[in-house]
Amino acid sequence: MEAPPSLEGTETFTKRSAKLDLPDIIKRGKLVVLAENSSTSYFNYKGRKMGFEYEILQQFAESIGVELEVQVVKNLDSLIIKLNKGEGDIIACNYTITKDRGKKISFSAPFAQTQQVLIQRKPDGWKEMKEDEWMEEMIVAPTDLAQKEVRVWKNSSYYQRLVHLQDEIGDTIFIQGIEGTIGGEELIEMVSTGLIDYTVAEDNVAKVNEQFFDNLYTDLDLSVKQKMAFGLRKSSPLLKAKLDSWLLEFMEKPTYKYIYRKYFEMKHVATKTKNSNVVLNGDRISQFDDLFRKAADFSGWDWRLLASVAYQESKFNPEIQSFGGAYGMMQFMPNTGPHYGVYPDSPPSVQIMGGAKKLMADEKFWKDVPDELERKKFALASYNAGRGHIQDAVKLARKHGKNPHRWEDNVELMLLNLSKQEYYQDPVVRNGMMRGTTTYRYIRDVMERYMNWVTEYD
Repeated sequence: MEAPPSLEGTETFTKRSAKLDLPDIIKRGKLVVLAENSSTSYFNYKGRKMGFEYEILQQFAESIGVELEVQVVKNLDSLIIKLNKGEGDIIACNYTITKDRGKKISFSAPFAQTQQVLIQRKPDGWKEMKEDEWMEEMIVAPTDLAQKEVRVWKNSSYYQRLVHLQDEIGDTIFIQGIEGTIGGEELIEMVSTGLIDYTVAEDNVAKVNEQFFDNLYTDLDLSVKQKMAFGLRKSSPLLKAKLDSWLLEFMEKPTYKYIYRKYFEMKHVATKTKNSNVVLNGDRISQFDDLFRKAADFSGWDWRLLASVAYQESKFNPEIQSFGGAYGMMQFMPNTGPHYGVYPDSPPSVQIMGGAKKLMADEKFWKDVPDELERKKFALASYNAGRGHIQDAVKLARKHGKNPHRWEDNVELMLLNLSKQEYYQDPVVRNGMMRGTTTYRYIRDVMERYMNWVTEYD
């Protein structure tokens, strides 16, 4: 059995940590956070900086009167090293409190609890099976992990838990320790795509990722509840004291409860739209057809394509609010809607016209794409993911010999690769990691539905 590795930062822990504390942070006017690109730590969504831990620390930074600066760490093995060298003030990386980490850093007051779960893939053809049939092929008890290979970050609490689990079940688990250059959510995606069979993650992260990859099964608990906290230097006691007292008060406020619900209880992806090409209202697509036609006359976009976007975004619900605060039938973000005259209480006519204006602007942005239909696909991708991520995919396409002006099998492939550290840490990428699968499916669903509606509705 491979011996469990010591946690990150050992070689520098004995060296003197940077002497930076709360007064120094206030004096320089910024709090520097060491984060990873992930759905819980920090990411860019439609041009907006987001993340469960990011939003908490943003509130804290405001409370002490400083700006929040995020440094995305490319190698998670270097987190504690960078913290103790003074390259950052706080680790925000879905960190669980462990005794080994506690020897090298301090922890804030816990702000959440979670437990480790096994990430495994449902069998091929599971959608055509009954649940009890495909469940027969799943690992449903820790003892079933005997003689199985599990890949996890080598400097994580997952690795330690699997080592201890071997003793508990009295058999060998083939634990493959992965370097910190591959993120936990990338390992989860590798399970979904069949590149590996098993990994381990916190339950909160697993539940978010189930929304992106519906062939995952994550209901097997492997640990007791563990506390999540921010990591701080031992040489920053004043910062720790201030953050602790603030966290204990903040967690009682509605703001914290809303942030938690937004990331772990609200849907991150659109409702599944399988079999959405049926007639919805007799001879009409929706009750808003006349409004779509009016917006089409203004924008030059086919009214059926505008309707397909609205259906994909909200299933024609003008009052819906979803992940990130997106609102209305066309799902405008709070920082975008007002630019197009759309607010949460705007009527359907304004929402639809605003969506058409936004799509026009996105299409104009991609004026270098010569083919009109291809240009509209780029506009749709920008509408869904934000222009920055699509620009990153275009740069990667050009770099890797793909056609940067063609969506299918070219730019969309690079977009899919933006969930992998090898690609989103490429120097040409400016906007970090994203879930390319969501936009990949979005374009295909919208266009397929539109093509069907073209043949059915004038």
